[in-house]
Amino acid sequence: MTSNSNGRVPKPNILITGSPGTGKTTTAAALAEANGFRHVNIGDLVKQKSLHDGWDDKFDCYIINEDLVCDELEDLMEQGGNIVDYHGCDFFPERWFHHVVVLQTSNAVLYDRLTKRGYTGQKLSNNIECEIFQVLLEEAKESYSQGIVLAMQSDTVDDIDRNVATLSQWIRNWRPVKKVLSNVSVCWE
Repeated sequence: MTSNSNGRVPKPNILITGSPGTGKTTTAAALAEANGFRHVNIGDLVKQKSLHDGWDDKFDCYIINEDLVCDELEDLMEQGGNIVDYHGCDFFPERWFHHVVVLQTSNAVLYDRLTKRGYTGQKLSNNIECEIFQVLLEEAKESYSQGIVLAMQSDTVDDIDRNVATLSQWIRNWRPVKKVLSNVSVCWE
């Protein structure tokens, strides 16, 4: 990551993840605005920059090319100060994020949100099952250090407001850590 004169990234990067309909984009946009950060919506980025391998008719969405997405974001992420939102998280480099937030929504609320978006059939049932089995929380825990993964409830506007306030407080309290290698031996063959 790009650093300032003392070797530190000036602002943290946060990933907001969760099943579709959990409020990722709403939360990410509000958090970015409240803190003067950039909001990076991966779905929009994929469409705008054609970072995909075509359209999936079965799930009615683009098939994102994860390598292209990561290449596109590398320089931006090194600068810090990004709130990234996407429903998946396991393909992003671990070094990019200082906090990974998994939004969770009760099944009845999520069902209503997704059906209002026009989700039906397998797309609807897969997303509800993903939430029931906490697939994205487990994915985050497997992909990132346990200390940076946080699950937050996101059923209501009050929940979103509370989450933005909590994360804004975390941002205000965040202090970059300078990584120093000490006692390193290098062997040359």
